[in-house]
Amino acid sequence: MTNTPLNIAVLTISDTRTPENDTSGNLLAENAVSANHVVTSRALIKDDVYQIRAQISQWIANPDIQVIISTGGTGFSGRDSTPEAVTPLFDKTIDGFGELFRQISYDEIGSSTIQSRCVGGLANNTLIFCLPGSNNACQTGWNKILKEQLDNNHKPCNYVGLLNKAFG
Repeated sequence: MTNTPLNIAVLTISDTRTPENDTSGNLLAENAVSANHVVTSRALIKDDVYQIRAQISQWIANPDIQVIISTGGTGFSGRDSTPEAVTPLFDKTIDGFGELFRQISYDEIGSSTIQSRCVGGLANNTLIFCLPGSNNACQTGWNKILKEQLDNNHKPCNYVGLLNKAFG
């Protein structure tokens, strides 16, 4: 059976990336399309709490977007502020997302994974997943967690059936 397509928005959060070199955003968008999803919106913004909240809030309010995946701003240094920007918007937090990402990532980068503050949650029936900015981290997050959880055929459970906007 084919996967039920979801409408996904991809947000790149970076002070240095441009549309020409946004490799992690491109990777997430390509992976989503390869899994039979539709990338309905893309944006690239600076690592600024209020710009992040404004973009995410706009997408949360859009009934045509079921999933938001961001890349960048989840580190522990400098202006990294994605978790601070996004978590106040959550109606529910997906605690296991960050925990599982760090567990899987440990096998790839060892104890450096503790500096990853990726988060996930649900707001207005929109799933939101915030991944680190590296291509490797985005590939890990997609291949090991998101690809399965955004596939209605994944058993014993997945997020697709919980999205009221997807089947409303």
